Amino acid sequence: MEQNRRNGVSRRGLIRGGLLAVAASGVAVVGLAGPASAAAINLGLDKQGAQRIQRWILTMYGYKGKIDGVLGTNSWKAMQRYLATWTGQPLPYKGDIDGIVGPKTIASLQANLKKFNGYTGDIDGIAGPGTKAAFRRKAYSNPAV
Repeated sequence: MEQNRRNGVSRRGLIRGGLLAVAASGVAVVGLAGPASAAAINLGLDKQGAQRIQRWILTMYGYKGKIDGVLGTNSWKAMQRYLATWTGQPLPYKGDIDGIVGPKTIASLQANLKKFNGYTGDIDGIAGPGTKAAFRRKAYSNPAV
């Protein structure tokens, strides 16, 4: 199996594992490979937490999908609309409303989590443990599904 010498991940592992790409900067671009699979990026949320987020964005930011506990492209498009348009957003999202959970989406989410959900880390666009913990707090501050 051919190995990438910089990070030790095989090309086959990248394809089978679903990671779409790693940018030249070394920042992972999150997504699932293959046209038949939808990207699901729950950022550490369990199914119930993701359902709470979906219910919240359903009522306010145009989410029209199922409340299934899988934060896919349409869930993230609604989240990006929220992060771009809510007047109290400390760092408005400025990218395309494309549902891709990249550094711009994460940075805007981190700023929101810092203001409202106890995130204490850097606004760096990387969804580390602190970002995920604050996102869980945000999810569980919303009503149960």
